[in-house]
Amino acid sequence: MKRRSFLKRAVAATAAGFTIVPRHVLGGEGVTPPSEKLNIVGIGIGGQGAGDLKEMAVENIVGLVDVDYKKAANTIKTYPRATLFKDYRVMLDKMGKSVDAVMIATPDHMHAPIAMAAMRAGKHVYVEKPMAHSVEEARVMTAFAKEKGLVTQMGNNGHGGEGLRLIKEWIDAGAIGTVKEVHGWTDRPGDRPGEPGHKWWPQPQEVPETVETPPVELDWDLWIGAAKERPYHRVFHPHDWRAFFDFGTGALGDMAVHNLDPAWYALDLGAPVGASAESGPLGKDSYPAWQIITYEFAAKGNRPAVNVKWYDGGKMPPAPADLEDKYHLKDNGIMFIGDKGTMVCGGWSGAPGLFPVARRREFELPKATIPRSIGHRQEWMKACKDARPADAKAGFDYSGPFTEALLVGNLATRLGKRIEWDSKSLRATNAPEAEALVRKTYRKGFEI
Repeated sequence: MKRRSFLKRAVAATAAGFTIVPRHVLGGEGVTPPSEKLNIVGIGIGGQGAGDLKEMAVENIVGLVDVDYKKAANTIKTYPRATLFKDYRVMLDKMGKSVDAVMIATPDHMHAPIAMAAMRAGKHVYVEKPMAHSVEEARVMTAFAKEKGLVTQMGNNGHGGEGLRLIKEWIDAGAIGTVKEVHGWTDRPGDRPGEPGHKWWPQPQEVPETVETPPVELDWDLWIGAAKERPYHRVFHPHDWRAFFDFGTGALGDMAVHNLDPAWYALDLGAPVGASAESGPLGKDSYPAWQIITYEFAAKGNRPAVNVKWYDGGKMPPAPADLEDKYHLKDNGIMFIGDKGTMVCGGWSGAPGLFPVARRREFELPKATIPRSIGHRQEWMKACKDARPADAKAGFDYSGPFTEALLVGNLATRLGKRIEWDSKSLRATNAPEAEALVRKTYRKGFEI
């Protein structure tokens, strides 16, 4: 073949086989090709889960699971290509091989059963707060994630923010001296701001004797899930389940996860050695209208023993003398009292402020030393992509013990006595009647 003929045929063949590949397929700067994206399934998508998925939408949202299609309708419309399920077990059976990670934002009582099923299937998990419904659940979830080398994260708005890092840096630098006591609080359960008479959710609540028919869009048996069977009533779903022992963890599980987080993070608290509580009357099936819980923590390293108090239902800590007259504690927050001053922070690990104000001028605030966060959801997704069995990080290493400690406070409220806590044996050593509350019994098909 002559050279000219060869070149002519080669050019023609190349042109026939050449395809222009769109940049979004190949990737490139600022563009992630589909092959490098996570395949994520959302489980519990009608409330907080909708917001979680919105921040995960840079990945592939391939499946949606919810027991109530009406409540989840907006999320379902947002991801029309996602496969829809009501039962997470069916989803894992049918889609398991193509799923990398799952986001779980169901009521509290289903966090552990769903997370454990997903982790057994080898999936990374993002679980909304509180991580678990019982102390034993938190321990089992933590151990399993670590054993399997899976990337885990408890959803906690504020933990990825700048405020939390400033709080720790200032405390570590001695901005208020030695921390003597800590107070955290929330306005829940209570009136929503600007909506008198409209509760976040009322406590205590009694279950009406009347039996109602579940809405046609709701699979009530799946909503009950691991809890003991009971007839449907609107007091449980779609909103007020947090009030009930069987389904929620009250204001402590809803808001102490946010507002007490700076204390655990900055002071490395770990497990308490004791807890006591004051509260309004308990309902037969539900938490009280308010509670004040005192946690006792033993000395650790260079930190002396410290007490942490939690207030909910509108109860508030007394304001220390060094707060200015014009400053008022907000509806949600945390306050560290030291031997040289006071630090007050907003809810959800809000930015700290030093009191008295003169302390700010006297004390040179340190420069940032803790790496800045890009947001806990984004960090979780990046870790999922980078995960290797040998070096994957289990976020439950932190949030597991934190969740356990919070739930110990609920034990004190429900038992109505001070309890001495032994974290190694998962026991309230002076309260054998706590055993049933520490552990959890499941309906068939919902084992952890």
